[in-house]
Amino acid sequence: MKRARGSALSPAAFAALASVRRALRESPCAAKLPAAPRPREPQPDGALLFRRAVADVVRLPPSDRADPGRPRPKPQARQRLADERQVLVDALADPWDWEAAVSTGEELYFARPGVPAAAMRKLRRGGWVIRAELDLHGHTGDEARVALAGFLNRCMLEDRRCVRIIHGKGYGSKHRLPVLKNKVRHWLMQREDVLAFCQARTVDGGAGAVIVLLKSST
Repeated sequence: MKRARGSALSPAAFAALASVRRALRESPCAAKLPAAPRPREPQPDGALLFRRAVADVVRLPPSDRADPGRPRPKPQARQRLADERQVLVDALADPWDWEAAVSTGEELYFARPGVPAAAMRKLRRGGWVIRAELDLHGHTGDEARVALAGFLNRCMLEDRRCVRIIHGKGYGSKHRLPVLKNKVRHWLMQREDVLAFCQARTVDGGAGAVIVLLKSST
């Protein structure tokens, strides 16, 4: 049976439609519009945060520790320094007949067993190039011993094989005797790194100097 054209809905139908619309609005499945994002607050920078964190820090009193700002000292070769000190101790402890030494007028000449005769001839003729020199003029006996030990140790480290030591002729010493010359000979003979030595040629100092041949450090 067809509804008549132009017929109106009953009040009950309107009430039912209103109820449906109200139920749809109140349903949890109803679509909701997203909330507008809240503006972000500006964040403090790292420096500001650090200043806040250390605001209550109290400076410690100064201590006796080394200043970390100072450059560290260069490392020292402790074993080498100990060896040098031991050389000086050994030189002090070596027995030496002073009167017998100064009474000889022999030319300075020494060679350890095994040193070739050709090497000694070359040394006496000036065939080796002199790589370093030590002048002991004006030194006392103790000063000369310390200076000689330090000089030879440096020459060994730098691999200077042939060196000259100027000890003088003793004209300024008591009784005009070559005391320092004979002491130098004695000290050189105690050194294991000294292979040989001889009096210098006239052009190299003659009786006032000695030419020393050292072991190779390489």
